[in-house]
Amino acid sequence: MAIYALGDREPDIHPDAYVHPDAVVIGNVTLAAGTSVWPQAVLRADYGTITVGADTNIQDGTVIHCTMIDPTVIGSGCVVGHAAHIEGSTIGDHCLIASGSIVLNGSVIGAGSVVGAGAVVPFKFEVPPRSMALGVPAKIRQGYEVPEGHLEMNVKMYAANAAYYRDSLRRLD
Repeated sequence: MAIYALGDREPDIHPDAYVHPDAVVIGNVTLAAGTSVWPQAVLRADYGTITVGADTNIQDGTVIHCTMIDPTVIGSGCVVGHAAHIEGSTIGDHCLIASGSIVLNGSVIGAGSVVGAGAVVPFKFEVPPRSMALGVPAKIRQGYEVPEGHLEMNVKMYAANAAYYRDSLRRLD
């Protein structure tokens, strides 16, 4: 695993979290129990803090950063899709930040919401709870409420994957 302290900033990774050997975690990053961080994901907290809640998965190629002004907080039971970018934002519990999406500084994504694939959530944008944000720049899909429990199967699948990888992954070169 590529886990680094930066000066006195050290990651705090729960023993039940899984960080793939090809992921990078730097600085003041906190990973709660059941969190999984997948290949080529980078969590870099060199100026501020990054906090990831329990049972959240950070998928391949995702970049998570923060600033001195805007910490990054990702709630519990979230799915952060492949190649997403989250910068100094707050993501509520049970959210989907879909593949290739960008969530920028000061934005707040309400609990149970979805940021669609490829969407760009602009600076200081608010997504109400159980809403869907789509497009570039992201706009709220009016008249739609994200169903409760929409991520349960995906969260459970990634928890099972993390256990499988922890027990069975072996490098062959």
